[in-house]
Amino acid sequence: MLVQPVSRGRMIMGRLKKGSDLLASLTQLCVNENIQLGVVRAIGAVTRARVGFYHQDRRTYTYLEFDNPHEIISLEGNISLKDGQPFVHAHIALMAADGRMVGGHLAEGTEIFACEYVITELLHEHDRNFERVFDEATGLYLWPMAGD
Repeated sequence: MLVQPVSRGRMIMGRLKKGSDLLASLTQLCVNENIQLGVVRAIGAVTRARVGFYHQDRRTYTYLEFDNPHEIISLEGNISLKDGQPFVHAHIALMAADGRMVGGHLAEGTEIFACEYVITELLHEHDRNFERVFDEATGLYLWPMAGD
C-alpha cells in the first residue's frame, strides 16, 4: 500500500478551447503550469467522445467512439508523472440526448464543445514517489507500492 502525505498547492480553474481534444488539452495545461501531482475535475459537453475499457484478462484496452454530442456529467482524475512528464489519468461519465449514460477511461479523440475544469495541485516532498511504473500484476502503469 502506498500512503504518502501530500499538501494542497495551487488551485487553478478555467475553460478549455472549443474544438480541442479534452485529454490533450488537460495534459498540455499541466505541462504549461508545471503540475506534476494533482487532481482534476471537469464538467461541460463534448461534440464526440472516445473512452476506453481495460480488459483485465487480456491486458488491453477496447475503445468506444461516440460521434454525437454528450454532456460531461463528471470527469474525475489524477495527475502524476509518467516517463518524467505530467500524465493525466481521468475517467469520464457522459450523457446523450436521450438520457443514456456512457463512460470510461478518457482517451484522446474526445472533442470539446464546452469544458470548465478545476485542477488542485498537490505537493509532496518527493514527486517522483508518484511517477508511474509498469505493474506486472495488472499490466498497467501505476503509482509504485511502498517498498518498490
